[in-house]
Amino acid sequence: MFGKKKRKEQPLNRTLITHTDPRSPIAEQYKTIRTNIEFSSVSESIRSVVVTSSGPAEGKSTTVSNLAVVFAQQGKKVLLIDADLRKPTAHYTFRKDNRVGLTNVLTKQMELSKAVSRTDIENLYLLTSGPIPPNPAELLGSKAMDELLDSAFQSFDMVLFDTPPVLAVTDAPILASKCDGTILVVQSDQTATEAAKKAKDLLVAAQAKIIGSVLNDKKQKGSHYYYYYGK
Repeated sequence: MFGKKKRKEQPLNRTLITHTDPRSPIAEQYKTIRTNIEFSSVSESIRSVVVTSSGPAEGKSTTVSNLAVVFAQQGKKVLLIDADLRKPTAHYTFRKDNRVGLTNVLTKQMELSKAVSRTDIENLYLLTSGPIPPNPAELLGSKAMDELLDSAFQSFDMVLFDTPPVLAVTDAPILASKCDGTILVVQSDQTATEAAKKAKDLLVAAQAKIIGSVLNDKKQKGSHYYYYYGK
């Protein structure tokens, strides 16, 4: 059985709008992204998705967390993995301890089933980053990661990864090459066009399957921002 018994947690981070305000226009946009992911491949289902960005502070962690929530709300058993082994944030978002996590599983110190924890959201489970290692890229590209994915697919319907920015380190392209799809988050009025293009080129070079992009924090009349998904 995955995860320990639920204990009383602090309120979830307010960035989880799909949970705190599931009928809001922004939450509806996340549901639209979910639908587009499901229909992005005709021949086979998408079960593992990397969410990344070209640079820092573009909203990738918020995006992947909310996507995990809407997939769980659909009734799917979802595992969110914080694979940003340099600046992890998922344990803050979900108010979890980060003493053990992904790095412990990849270094064979702990089984996946022992490292995964339940969240306060039904059907949503979390694997935090664990201790920050000296060799993140090597761990993410290792055979142990392949084994972790195989194990996760036996227990979960959907596996979502939060990764470091593409242009900062090689981690995201390495992990993206192992997954069914990759989403690139772009921050409106912040992400340079050339940076987004370079990030896409690096992902393509790593043989990642880019299934779309999310335009984040786009100003629009009548609302604070919205999310757009497309090829």
